[in-house]
Amino acid sequence: MRERHKPTKESLAGALLLAHPSLRDPNFRRAVVLMSAHNPDGAMGVVLNRPLGQRLGELKGEFALGPLAGVPLCQGGPVEEKQLVLVAWQTRDDGFRLHFGIEPDKATQLLDEDATALRAYAGYSGWSAGQLESELSQSTWVVVSAPTDLFSQPMDETLWRTLLVREGAEWQLLADEPDEPGKN
Repeated sequence: MRERHKPTKESLAGALLLAHPSLRDPNFRRAVVLMSAHNPDGAMGVVLNRPLGQRLGELKGEFALGPLAGVPLCQGGPVEEKQLVLVAWQTRDDGFRLHFGIEPDKATQLLDEDATALRAYAGYSGWSAGQLESELSQSTWVVVSAPTDLFSQPMDETLWRTLLVREGAEWQLLADEPDEPGKN
């Protein structure tokens, strides 16, 4: 099994948190969280793999018509679920560039650029000071680097397994474990 990221004072911004297979909290069960901020005051990110089956154009308001109408809408987390967070991801030769919490005008501009994926998230995931570090020390999360092909993957329930399996054979065994082993 690959060695997992050990909690440090380093920022996890730009990394992914994969819910440990034993995590049963319905907000984060088999979640993939893209971290946008992590510092001594706390952390935040969005759950990538909770599609809502809607597009921004289906919402009432400024997105009904226009260039952002086709942007997929996902559940970003349990915090401020009525807040909309726009996230763009640009694949580059040297890796990727993340634009988190951008304004609609900037999102429209980025959408016109090559190799840009854009998603909208209802709410976000947040941790108060020390909370994420505590969860990491309890092995609640598997911390991995965001792969350059992240946004070419389906942003649904399969993403968690796809990314966890990449971490090694032992993680694959855990990822394939049934929800209720007693009913296997």
